[in-house]
Amino acid sequence: MMKRKITIEQLNAEDDDGFLVALQGLYAHNEWVIRRISVARPFVSAPALLHALWRCVSTATEDEQLTVIRAHADLADGAATLDDDWTVPATAARSTVHDGNPDVPGDASAAAKARREALAAEKRAYHKRFGFPFVLAVEGHDSRAASGWSDGAGQGSRDAEWTAGISFDSVLATLRRRMRAQRRDELAEAVRQVNRIAELRLNHLLGRQAFHGREVMRWCELLAEHSEDRPGDGADGTPVLTCTYLTPTHRACAVLIMGWMLQAGMQAHVDVFGNVIGRYRSSVAGARTLITGSHYDTVRNGGKYDGRVGILLPISLIAEMHRRGEQFPFHIDVIAFAEEEGVRFKTSFLGSSALTGNIDDTVLARADETGQTLRDVIVTHAAQLAEAGRPNGRVIDDPATLLHLALREAKRDPATLVAFLEVHIEQGPVLFTEQLPVGVVTAISGSKRYLVHLTGVAGHAGAMPMDLRRDAAAAAAEITLYVEQRCSGVPTLVGTVGRLEVPNGSVNVVPGRCLLSVDIRAGDDVVRDAAVSDVMTRIQAICNRRGVLVETELILASDTVPCAAGLQSRFGRALDRLGVPVRYLPSGAGHDAVEMSRIADVGMLFVRCGNGGISHNPLETVSAEDLDLAGEAFRDTVDGLAAEEWRSVAELDRIRT
Repeated sequence: MMKRKITIEQLNAEDDDGFLVALQGLYAHNEWVIRRISVARPFVSAPALLHALWRCVSTATEDEQLTVIRAHADLADGAATLDDDWTVPATAARSTVHDGNPDVPGDASAAAKARREALAAEKRAYHKRFGFPFVLAVEGHDSRAASGWSDGAGQGSRDAEWTAGISFDSVLATLRRRMRAQRRDELAEAVRQVNRIAELRLNHLLGRQAFHGREVMRWCELLAEHSEDRPGDGADGTPVLTCTYLTPTHRACAVLIMGWMLQAGMQAHVDVFGNVIGRYRSSVAGARTLITGSHYDTVRNGGKYDGRVGILLPISLIAEMHRRGEQFPFHIDVIAFAEEEGVRFKTSFLGSSALTGNIDDTVLARADETGQTLRDVIVTHAAQLAEAGRPNGRVIDDPATLLHLALREAKRDPATLVAFLEVHIEQGPVLFTEQLPVGVVTAISGSKRYLVHLTGVAGHAGAMPMDLRRDAAAAAAEITLYVEQRCSGVPTLVGTVGRLEVPNGSVNVVPGRCLLSVDIRAGDDVVRDAAVSDVMTRIQAICNRRGVLVETELILASDTVPCAAGLQSRFGRALDRLGVPVRYLPSGAGHDAVEMSRIADVGMLFVRCGNGGISHNPLETVSAEDLDLAGEAFRDTVDGLAAEEWRSVAELDRIRT
């Protein structure tokens, strides 16, 4: 029986029994969840109602959480699909995983049967280990838009393939990965999956489509088809995504992005540096420019959403503005920055540095692994643009002249800019852990990185007494533990020993040398520098006590970049109007906003990452609903800036007349 669609206003107006009836089934056979949140009405929005549901289950007792989890049958051989009553019993779900003719039912395939048996065995092992069934919200998982199973055997349009659902292999990989978790962590993950299922059911009931989020995720999938690695190069034959600066893969992505900009009603071009620049023009004479965007390059074996959602979400929003014929008092430039990760030439923020004029000869002289310099690659790209008849393409014999002209054209005048806004995945676990869809960035943490070289005395592992050793690795271990201790318990402060190497180490030799890195970051430079001072002092003390020589080398120092207070407030008010708790948090990772802060006020929105907040990894993921909510907050903020700019334009007109 199909449940009628209902609005949040109607839910608020229901009495307690009516509220329960309307939402019955969100948490199967666990009506206590609905009754418990009923007293929190009225909810200002669907996200506010959803957050109340999530908080209720996440803060419940373990026994209550287990009743909710156990109400969900183990994931079936196929996948439960959404019907008029939201779910189909697992036993009724039909598998469409098969290895032969797509017209043959999956059950007819011996290979499919073997895969189902493998999944069943893994589910039994999971249940034995944790004491509750394996729950996975298949809709929206693995970048898909609809429930179902697909192994690519079926035929159909590109969009149909994208909405087919999570693959069998992805389910199995997810189950095996979660099997490695501690019970406490897996219980929390199972609760999150149950909450996600409730979210999907609530969306169905309220008719929420997350159009912009789904469009962005579809575009991310299409971009991810372009990679420098061969399909199956990853672990267990999984796809690998690598897109580095001005490679054929990179240029193919630029073409796709420019096409979407043009379809959205923007003017668009690719500049000499590989930046894709789309402009939604204002009709106001002498209009300033609001810039938004992020990067489209990736790390090696990276994720699909890092950087790219910050390009694609504004494009999707502008397409809607264009359809409605909306006008703004400023130009809106969406910029897909060509390079932020620094993989090919070790030149972080190269794309945004072109806009700030912060590219010098030292940077241009850097070479990649093949010996090509950055200067040569950019000059070649300029010639390719010219051959293709693209704007900004040039063939100039003197590279210095070409680059001088290109930098002059790319550089933006701060007086002409309204602000720079960047939407980005969090790349961390804070929003994920607190079950919040979006956060407001307060600052991009400053960082100091060191290489620490330790020199002791190598010796025979059996013949060297413990009290006479000058063990470089033991000193490194003690340093590592102190970094962890010193950087724990201080808000925004983090410390990492990311490299720990014993050159030419052997099982029967006391380590005579060791190399380690120390990376210390904080949202406040004073806090960071105090920690750095303590760590450096302790390193020296440890080495003196152990008779180990130490040399420290500072390899990076960057100051904290605060986000503009006014833009933080605008994002915060937008989320508050949407009924979402406002979470302010610093960014531990660097972003294009760091470079853009040289020429404009910057504001950043973080979108929650799934899978524990992991990023720079194929497991990186987001949900369409979270992206859509970020889009609403972004649009609200742009509208607020526009209202202020319209007032300024009107005042200037008044003065002139």
